[in-house]
Amino acid sequence: MGDRWGVEVDRSVCIGSAQCVHRAPEAFRLDTAMQSHPAEAETDANEKILEAAESCPVEAIMITLLGSGEPVFPPEG
Repeated sequence: MGDRWGVEVDRSVCIGSAQCVHRAPEAFRLDTAMQSHPAEAETDANEKILEAAESCPVEAIMITLLGSGEPVFPPEG
């Protein structure tokens, strides 16, 4: 069984660029305020979701390992 991730979007930081939706349309949605939110708060580890987080121009997307809470993105340090 692979890793499971928790995915969050900091709505106070999100500028609605929709880069995450373009990179991982199955994982992110824009709401009526044109801000992103994850389709699911918990998901299997997925390269497309990581790419979406990395493409966010304001780093509004946080990914953590479920169970340990260890950050996947943005990395610590």
